[in-house]
Amino acid sequence: MLHSEAFIQELDMEDLKLYKYQEEVVERALQGENIIIWLPTGSGKTRAAVHVAQKHLENTPNAKVVLLVNTVHLVNQHYAREFEPHLGRKYAILPVSGDTDEKDYFGIATRDKHVVICTAQILYNAMINQDDAKHAELSDITLLIIDECHHTQKETVYNKIMRRYVEKKLRRDGRLPQILGLTASPGAGGARTLEKAVDHVLEICANLDSAIVSPVKQVTELKQTVLRPQKIYDIVEKRAEDPFGDHLKRMMQHIHEFMDPPPDFRPREFGTQEYEADVVELKKRGISEKSRGLTQCAVHLREYNDALLINDTLRMIDAYRSLEEFYKLKYESAIDATDDFLLGLFIENRAELKEVALISRFENPKMAQLESTLLKQFGSGVPSKGIVFSKTRKSTHYLQDWVQGNPALQDAGVRSAVLTGAGNGSLMTQSQQKATIEDFRRNRVNLLISTSVAEEGLDIPECNLVVRYGLLTNEIAQLQAIGRARAKDSHYSVVAQQGGREVHRERINEYLEGLTREAVTEVQAMDRREFRLKLAEVQREALISSELKDKLIAEKKSRNAASNIRLLCQNCFTPVANANDIRVIDNTHHVNVSLKFKEHYKLGHLVTLPKKFEDWEPGCTIKCNHDNCNMDWGYEINYKKKALLPNLCIKKFVVETPDGRRPVKKWKNVPFTVKDFSFEEYCQEHFSDLFD
Repeated sequence: MLHSEAFIQELDMEDLKLYKYQEEVVERALQGENIIIWLPTGSGKTRAAVHVAQKHLENTPNAKVVLLVNTVHLVNQHYAREFEPHLGRKYAILPVSGDTDEKDYFGIATRDKHVVICTAQILYNAMINQDDAKHAELSDITLLIIDECHHTQKETVYNKIMRRYVEKKLRRDGRLPQILGLTASPGAGGARTLEKAVDHVLEICANLDSAIVSPVKQVTELKQTVLRPQKIYDIVEKRAEDPFGDHLKRMMQHIHEFMDPPPDFRPREFGTQEYEADVVELKKRGISEKSRGLTQCAVHLREYNDALLINDTLRMIDAYRSLEEFYKLKYESAIDATDDFLLGLFIENRAELKEVALISRFENPKMAQLESTLLKQFGSGVPSKGIVFSKTRKSTHYLQDWVQGNPALQDAGVRSAVLTGAGNGSLMTQSQQKATIEDFRRNRVNLLISTSVAEEGLDIPECNLVVRYGLLTNEIAQLQAIGRARAKDSHYSVVAQQGGREVHRERINEYLEGLTREAVTEVQAMDRREFRLKLAEVQREALISSELKDKLIAEKKSRNAASNIRLLCQNCFTPVANANDIRVIDNTHHVNVSLKFKEHYKLGHLVTLPKKFEDWEPGCTIKCNHDNCNMDWGYEINYKKKALLPNLCIKKFVVETPDGRRPVKKWKNVPFTVKDFSFEEYCQEHFSDLFD
């Protein structure tokens, strides 16, 4: 039963009642142990964490509880729906995210608070910032709760925080907080055997310095409380004919013949993820060999491959529109004969492609099956809520167009909305995301068409139907999606082609789910002393490995001086910047401080962002100004209303070192050290008259 916000606000701390299975999993945490709570989605992990936090605050002198989450939305959700209603009357609680001013003075803002709810990145930034106003230490925290803690691995920000914890622990360097992890599944970590799955679970436990706990005595109550949906495989036969896809493949073959690929280039089947990997490598090769023609052919081949993947999942017209949108950006940016050929090839075939895409008898049978699956639920006369999970933001919008233009679905009362991640280039803002979920909660929308953002964390009401459509994901994502179908008599549908990759992956995930359960059971059964010794061994090995990796990265970055490295436009290969002129602001914005760089770009439209920032505001987009290139490089930022600085996206450039050229996806991977931006130095250099 869902209660109104007003009702929740009236609850007293004594109203925080737990199920017996929740009481069982928090027992060791209440005794001060580091614990990972493993419970399925919808079973009340956060409520259990609130209970642990309450008891910790009551019994620990100078207690400070910090809850870490991995999205901004979860900061507000956990604050408004759990921690503030149950603990807010007695304790000072502060939510902090990239949307709040407190992030800019985290150390001061959180000093007198009992509970802080923040994104992990906010805490990590505070830990590495030496400014007293912003700085925070792990020793300031007495209880650290980590939501969705299965992400505490590899180079995630969760693991960066916990790596510092483990370092302090092994060196006995000061007080450490108690750890409470929350997860619906630690996963098998890609393992296919029980031994390897156990190793993975132990690694997660070691990273969190915690034991993993799930109900043993109260399993029956858990199963009765958290219902699993009926799983259905809605399978279709392969298309009898696919003239649209065949036409795209012929065009791709023309590109292969034109570009004269290297003799050792052995691409796999068109229209597969494997072929996408092949052309990504081909692009890298073109860059390293200074072959713009090979590079551009690889870029276009990837777009055609994307269109084939869309054609395999959605409508033919969606695949056509995907290509059309790509080539709209290319109409005015032909630089050489390669561009003329590639653009000409699409123009010559455009009309025929569109004509075939509109012939209904060749349409994708998966779409008809998806319609049938939705109508079975929404046409039944029973009030329903559902989620269709799709792979990409682009595919969610194509599905939304299809649903809204489908008379049968509209007659059945389907009211759909798109839900995607917010930030990082998304068209959806945090406020739009929140509004969409609220519309779903209040039945203004009854079908969400979502990327993986809705699989975990977000407070989405229970659904009658969850559909996985065109997805190849791991067992954790599958379990999270299943957990959304929590209404009575709900269904979980996999719409896929007979013998296709989706069905194969779903079957593997079912096996991995069982393997994870066996691995956790084996870890839980370990002698406690043996378990702790094993954890310490894994932690020492991880630290040695991390230190070695950091050393190798440092050596790699110092191999070449930044003054010997250039950045080239990835589209036209024109040298446009020296790496020595790049500075980083707040460990986030990589700007070029040379005024000469402005000669290489022109301004586009004004960038608007859904939130304001303390020291800067966005300016206009910037595009390459050479050879009719128009490559989008990023946008200017107005820093302290004094300096207009070009903020660069590194994946739009080629890095040229004395050892050769290569693309780089992220700034953290560039082969040179980027200095921090100093506003004072910048002003002294460019506005020296102010300092005379």
